Amino acid sequence: MTPALRTFRPFALVAAAFAALALGGCGVNNIPTFEQSAKAAWAEVQNQYKRRSDLIPNLVESVRGFADQERKVLTDVTEARARAVSVQVPADILTNPDAMKQYQDAQNTLGGALRQLLAVVENYPDIKSGQNFLALQSQIEGTENRISIARRDYIQAVRQYNTEIATFPGRLWRMALYPSAQEMATFDIPAEEQRVPKVDFGTSK
Repeated sequence: MTPALRTFRPFALVAAAFAALALGGCGVNNIPTFEQSAKAAWAEVQNQYKRRSDLIPNLVESVRGFADQERKVLTDVTEARARAVSVQVPADILTNPDAMKQYQDAQNTLGGALRQLLAVVENYPDIKSGQNFLALQSQIEGTENRISIARRDYIQAVRQYNTEIATFPGRLWRMALYPSAQEMATFDIPAEEQRVPKVDFGTSK
């Protein structure tokens, strides 16, 4: 190695280090970082919806004492659950607004049917005071709260990612380094679900 090359090499390494720091500081890694955050948030949404779905069969069994005229709410919940779990979730759902809407609609229908079921239980003191039902009450309340938080976190993560790929300098990094990055689909939370759900069985009265 010539003296000139030996002299130049340290300067090249320092220049490369500064270039890496400069690129990192201007957001070159933001797109993949935000994308992974959104995907992780989506996985948590799915996890909490599955947890709710898994609780419903036991809940239905615990309220079999409904009068005939109110048994329809049991049928509605059972059918809504069947529709929700049968929805095919394609691999591209995060960038497929139509698939996301179908998934969201099925979950919203199930949530509405479940709320109706819990409201009807108020008419049956013997059912709502049972130990099995009380245990399910606690689990459902916790799950609904976690669903609300998971959806909120997903919506925020998607907003951050979508904003990054559509604005400067993220838009430039997308064109230069991440041309496959696509806007992610979000979903709207119905007005009645904007606040953290409270499942009240009147047990504190």
